[in-house]
Amino acid sequence: MPFSPKELSPELGEVFLARDVAGFGISAGRVRRTDLDRTTWGVRARSAPTDILQRCRMLQVRLPDSAFFSGPTAALLLGAPLPFRLERPPELDVTVPSPRRAPHASGIVGHSRRVFPGDVTETDGVRHSSPPRVWCELARRLELVDLVAVGDHLLHHRRTTPSELGNRLRFGDRISRTTDLRAALPLLSDGAESRPESQLRVLLALGGLPKPQVNHTIVMTDGGPRVRPDFRFDKEMLVLEYQGDYHRTREQWRKDMTRRTRLESVGWAVVELNADDLRNPQELCARVSAILARRR
Repeated sequence: MPFSPKELSPELGEVFLARDVAGFGISAGRVRRTDLDRTTWGVRARSAPTDILQRCRMLQVRLPDSAFFSGPTAALLLGAPLPFRLERPPELDVTVPSPRRAPHASGIVGHSRRVFPGDVTETDGVRHSSPPRVWCELARRLELVDLVAVGDHLLHHRRTTPSELGNRLRFGDRISRTTDLRAALPLLSDGAESRPESQLRVLLALGGLPKPQVNHTIVMTDGGPRVRPDFRFDKEMLVLEYQGDYHRTREQWRKDMTRRTRLESVGWAVVELNADDLRNPQELCARVSAILARRR
C-alpha cells in the first residue's frame, strides 16, 4: 500500500523503530495500523520483508552497532548455496564481539565470539561476517561436500581467495571445526558453477578418481563450435555432465542433445548424471572408474 507523506515522513526510511516516530509528530496509534509490517518486535516497515536481506534490515535497526549477521544468515546474504534445511531459516544468526553477552530475542540465534580485523563487511548496508569468516563459521553446520560448495561459490565469484581462507584458519578462535576446514581447503575450485557440480567433484575426489578439468572449453574444430562440459578427463576423452532440473525445458533439452552429439562425433564419451546419482557415492565412483578404465 502506498504511503502518504503527510502520514509518514520519508525521513523515517523504509524501516524504522516504532519509538522513533514521536520525533516526527506521529502518534503511537499510527504505528499500530495494519498497513505497516510488524514482523520484528519494536520495528516497523513500509512493506513486508520478502527475502533474507530485508529480514536482516528490519532486525538490524534494533541491534547494537557492534552486532553483525553470521553463519548461515551471512552465507545467504552472500548468495552462497546451502542445503535446503538452511535456505529459509526461521531464525537469523547474530554475533557480537566477546566478552559482550550473546543477544537473546525471538527470531534470532545469538552468539558471542572473538572478532578480528577484516571479519565484518557489509552488503547493501547490512553488516555480516566476511567471506573467509563465513566459511569458517559454517564448518559447524555443514558436511564436507557442502562446505566445499560454499567455498567454491566464494572463490568463483571472487569474494575471497584460497590464501585468505587459509589465513583465517590460523586465528584459532573456536568459531569452527578446523579439522573439517583443513580437509576442505585443498578440494576447493574456482571453476565450479553450482552446488551439485561441487558435490560431484568432491565425491569423485574422495572416491580416489583422477582429478578432472572443471568447466574448461573444448574447441571442436578450427573456428568451429566451443563446448564447456562440466567435467572432462582428457586422457580418456570422457565428459561428465550434471543435469539439473532446469535441463527439463524443451529448449535446454535440444541444446544438450546437440552438444552431446558434437562431442561424440569427435571421439568424446558423454556420461550424464543427476541428483539421484549423488545419493550413492560409492556406486557412482565405481561406475565412473569402470568407464575410465575401458577408455584407457
